Amino acid sequence: MKILYLCTGNSARSQMAEAWTRHLKGGILEPYSAGIEAHGINPLTVEVMKEAGIDISGQRSKTSLELLKEGVKVDYVVTLCDDARASCPFFPAQVKVLHHGFRDPAKAEGSHEDRLKVFREVRDEIRAYVESLPESLPG
Repeated sequence: MKILYLCTGNSARSQMAEAWTRHLKGGILEPYSAGIEAHGINPLTVEVMKEAGIDISGQRSKTSLELLKEGVKVDYVVTLCDDARASCPFFPAQVKVLHHGFRDPAKAEGSHEDRLKVFREVRDEIRAYVESLPESLPG
């Protein structure tokens, strides 16, 4: 089963979701991530995933259009933010599109440690969501 996590910039939440899915559910789910735009991976995303034992430094930021041009076909699209939900591109009718929103850690303010705290919280929330898959996906 193939799943695409879609966010605005493919810099944090969708990257985390792809990595967690590959790490926790790689035997049953084939994950992809993309954005409406490609903003590059936020360095704090790489940092907090590394803390969790997952190296995402080889992942790249991409758009959903790039994946479609590459011929990637998915069964599910999960929008992870309201912007992606509102701007979600058209997918074939057989693709199930659903929404599970998370706050944007890239908007966190304060010191480096303050921002890391938000990234860690979102990372852990996304992990909990991924742990519920595929059982929580609609049939």
